[in-house]
Amino acid sequence: MADQRRSERLDQPREPRGVKLPRFDPEAFGRWSEGIARGMGTANFIVYMTVVIALWFGWNTLAPADLRFDPYTFTFLTLVLSLQASYAAPLILLAQNRQTDRDRVALEEDRRRATMQKADTEYLAREVAALRIALGEVATRDFLRSELARLAEELDAAAQRRQKRELRQPERPVGRGEGRSGGGEPPLDEPRDDLDGDYARDGLRPES
Repeated sequence: MADQRRSERLDQPREPRGVKLPRFDPEAFGRWSEGIARGMGTANFIVYMTVVIALWFGWNTLAPADLRFDPYTFTFLTLVLSLQASYAAPLILLAQNRQTDRDRVALEEDRRRATMQKADTEYLAREVAALRIALGEVATRDFLRSELARLAEELDAAAQRRQKRELRQPERPVGRGEGRSGGGEPPLDEPRDDLDGDYARDGLRPES
């Protein structure tokens, strides 16, 4: 009586009733189904099944009547092939579902990597653009070469003009006042006065 009341209590979960089915590992069963589907999708399976069916037909047609285990109409062979098709279709569908799941995971991973690569590419593009802007005013090697070549040409042209001018200028006589500086420079065109000591140097007096 006490056990019956305990089983009718509402504050305790009811134990599940019914037949308990055996549990199995879905991953292991999925790998097994994929192996079967992969084997059935090969040329070897078709060849071997064709050979077995041909031997089945030949034995049950040409063998003595007492040795034939599946005489004409081949009922047992039809049953075997029906069972094979009945099990092959779910196994193939299960293998396709697992492949679809893997493809979905791979697609999500590819999408994530593509997003990361796009972000990295945009970042690198911005960095390259910033570097190009920063290096816009920096002198390059070609620019320096062109400027140095232009400067060398200008110096050569200036030297040639100076040389031509020196050749065209006649030699001027050396005067008395050209030795003041000691360098042989021509005297300056300035009036003679006593401010610079011209008369004192020449031994003359300035006019009153």
